[in-house]
Amino acid sequence: MWRVLTNRRVLLAAGLVAALLLVALWPQAVAVEVGAIVRGPMVVTIDEEGETRVHHRFVVSAPVAGRLERVELEPGDVVARGQTVVARIRPEAPQLLDARTRLEAGAAVETARGAVGRARAEEQRARAALDLAASELKREQELFKAGLTTRQALEARQNALVTAEESVSAAGYAAAAAQSELERAQARLAPTRLDAAGRVLPVLAPVDGVVLRRFRESESVVPAGEPIVEIGDPSHVEIVADLLSTDAVKVKPDMRVAVEQWGGDQPMGARVERVEPAGFTKVSALGVEEQRVNVIMDFDDDRAAWKAMGDAYRVEVRIALASLENVLKVPTSALFRVGDQWAMYVVADGRARRAPVELGQRTSTEAEVLGGLQEGQQVVLHPPDTLTDGAWVRARE
Repeated sequence: MWRVLTNRRVLLAAGLVAALLLVALWPQAVAVEVGAIVRGPMVVTIDEEGETRVHHRFVVSAPVAGRLERVELEPGDVVARGQTVVARIRPEAPQLLDARTRLEAGAAVETARGAVGRARAEEQRARAALDLAASELKREQELFKAGLTTRQALEARQNALVTAEESVSAAGYAAAAAQSELERAQARLAPTRLDAAGRVLPVLAPVDGVVLRRFRESESVVPAGEPIVEIGDPSHVEIVADLLSTDAVKVKPDMRVAVEQWGGDQPMGARVERVEPAGFTKVSALGVEEQRVNVIMDFDDDRAAWKAMGDAYRVEVRIALASLENVLKVPTSALFRVGDQWAMYVVADGRARRAPVELGQRTSTEAEVLGGLQEGQQVVLHPPDTLTDGAWVRARE
């Protein structure tokens, strides 16, 4: 009797151990996020960051070198064409000449004066030659009427007169150029006015608009052509986005654009105005050189919708390349590469089955399924690297 009880206890213990081992070795289901393959519309877009910019903009520069007074205008101030004083400049006084430079300038004046005399003498010689050619032509015409000369001789005299007229014209231009050189040489010897810097030259606004940027604020000495302020017309704001050249070739004028992340609750509408014909090289955040192309877009909505935006405001644009209706689509987060082919895990009978898939158009969130899957099938979203074909899975709550 004692042996029978002992055998039963051994069998019970062995069964309990076997059960525990079975539970321990039984494969655990992996918790995954699950999505469905559905049919519906899909808009194929190119998504990129962009920024706004005022279309009509003008940079006001210093017309002369001198001392720029403090610029009182602030960014955002309204200016009127030909009325608002943008800046005031005191032109710098001419430099004083030392003894050596003055002697060189005097010699240059004498050289220029001699050139003027030579040019005027050449002009007088050309005029005398013109008078002689005219007289000979008149005499040749009288001989031709009397039949004492040939037509060839008459045409030669006519050609000589035309040549003499051109010589007089060229001599006149040469004399005028020599006179200008003389005046320029004499200007270097003109008395220096030390009070020239006391005059103030006002710089007026060239157009109506607002001040976008102020390049100079404090009083300083500036050279001619130095930028002072930038003026623009805020009533015409456009969007510029630099796309990869491989994406830019797909974009055409008048394509619709959705403007998002601009600060409002609803996206705004826009259209592609033009794709610039020249690209440029830009280094990405990862240090990779990329060929980029600027795409310019105009707002479709009225100004009341975007008037709060100014110049160089950040936005996100979605350029619609194609609009598809009733297509089989799957979230792109379920896709992964197996060699040169796309694949995903399909959930069937509690297991993840790897299935190859043929794709069509793709967006950042969805992809068109051309073959390999059916509507209503469940797929694993964001499959982990540890997930294998045939593994047990369960939907994550």
